[in-house]
Amino acid sequence: MLREIDTEAARNLESVADQLIRRAIWIVGGDGWAYDIGYSGVDHVLASGANVNIMVMDTEVYSNTGGQMSKSTPLGAVAKFAAAGKRVIKKDLAMQAIAYGHVYVARISYGADPQQALQAIREAEAYDGSALIICYSHCIAHGIDMEQALHQQQLAVKSGHWPLYRYNPALRDVGKNPFILDSLKPSVPLWEYRQNETRFVSLQRSNPDLAQKLLDEAEQVRDFRWRMLEEMAAQDESHFNPFAGAEGV
Repeated sequence: MLREIDTEAARNLESVADQLIRRAIWIVGGDGWAYDIGYSGVDHVLASGANVNIMVMDTEVYSNTGGQMSKSTPLGAVAKFAAAGKRVIKKDLAMQAIAYGHVYVARISYGADPQQALQAIREAEAYDGSALIICYSHCIAHGIDMEQALHQQQLAVKSGHWPLYRYNPALRDVGKNPFILDSLKPSVPLWEYRQNETRFVSLQRSNPDLAQKLLDEAEQVRDFRWRMLEEMAAQDESHFNPFAGAEGV
């Protein structure tokens, strides 16, 4: 339309027209980048409150360097430099981001719940601020039958290994709890999910006693985190509002 108007003002407006469109900015990377190598950059963006969306494809291992252990690798998984199973729990990047209070955060699994995944992406896009979406990403380094990968994603969610939730700070503005737990209570034993992946099964073969010990610890961690998520979902809005009860607010 501007091209049809033969005036200097129209030409000036046409030169900046592209800048008048709302742009969506997405930064996409793997867990090796987000949890480890590039974490300081990710944290800087989230802390800034800038209207930028970050999507992390979480394979829970350094896939591009041959399956090395990373901070995202779960307890008990075998990887390079963790031949006897990782002995410490996985870094909780989502909860670290939630701690800021102003960051939209979601954990999704397209294979387990595509509707929840789509909703989270739409909410992140609509949110006027920083957003972090962490996606469960199956990987050949897991040692799985890749034809059954989406089924394995379902087991990850049903076993409580990968709970689905969203944290939307915008809900506080309408008096609602910003934390939404989208998963049901774990209904599948954790071992049932793990028995399909070589990264867990190989330790059962080489050192069954240690494998059982780490599995027991992983179940305790899962149960603890699930109780924490349930408590967060049950809290009222004031629990998440640092100004609640403050005089004059």
